[in-house]
Amino acid sequence: MKDLPAFEHGVDLSARIGALTFKNPIMPASGTFSEDLADVFDLDVLGAHVLKTIMHGTRAGNPTPRVCDLQSGMLNAIGIPSKGIEYFRDEMLPFWAGFKAPLVVSISAHSFDEFARLAGEVSLAGVAAIEANISCPNIEADGNAFAMRPDTTHEVVTRLRAETDLPLWAKLTPNTGEPVEVALAAEAAGADALVVANTLLGMSIDIGKRRPRLGNVMGGMSGPAIKPIALRMTYQCAKAVTIPVIGCGGISTRDDVLEFLIAGASAVQIGTATFQSPTVMARLITELRDWMVEHSINSLDEVIGSISAPEIGVIE
Repeated sequence: MKDLPAFEHGVDLSARIGALTFKNPIMPASGTFSEDLADVFDLDVLGAHVLKTIMHGTRAGNPTPRVCDLQSGMLNAIGIPSKGIEYFRDEMLPFWAGFKAPLVVSISAHSFDEFARLAGEVSLAGVAAIEANISCPNIEADGNAFAMRPDTTHEVVTRLRAETDLPLWAKLTPNTGEPVEVALAAEAAGADALVVANTLLGMSIDIGKRRPRLGNVMGGMSGPAIKPIALRMTYQCAKAVTIPVIGCGGISTRDDVLEFLIAGASAVQIGTATFQSPTVMARLITELRDWMVEHSINSLDEVIGSISAPEIGVIE
């Protein structure tokens, strides 16, 4: 695919996330993007490159089976396998340095100290931003994810902010009853943007074997089925905070992208859809541009947050 300029046909596709400006609002979700896709399409058409989450040391991941299909999505319990910080620095970073699109590094850890240490270690030349996956279990909070509660969210983002001057994105979890409070805590602690949201905790059973279909019993649900939840959270968080929100969850079509932008997202991440169609992100960029031309929309600013919605009443 041709590397289209931002102002093709007079349309400004650029997306601003804090101090960063991306050529368009389409980027991969962490864990769904790898070097192999460079053999499939020109990765520089993307607004940014978001790498698979890395941890400080090596990690094998969860027992198999790690993935199972659902009617409208998938469950995964990969377990964040990682080759460690040295591999990232010596092998991954040089590879991605060959591309023009900004590089976003996703990191995760199981304690406040580990998170802070890793943020400092990945703050290297060639890294445009850090995405902190605070949806993982925190061993200092009985295994609950950092982003489950406002207090642990505030503490981990504060610790991360102290260790890096790079733009810091906090990736939130849908597995909380306090999404707005968590979003506000991340903003107050110094996050430059929010990624809303990670996978929804789920489970599937093989009725023949009467066993869970995942080796880890439970896993993260992704795909079209979770889109209404992710869209609702994106709308809620975008209304509550002043920092940009990046929508993520079940996005696979142009209309999905537009819904998230209209709800208040400044950009979106594409995950499960890439497994089904490796070139989907490139196609969505073209389709978004064509829609803007068709509707005489010159800039994404005319779309982002343009929703007209009444006050929320009783939900039953």
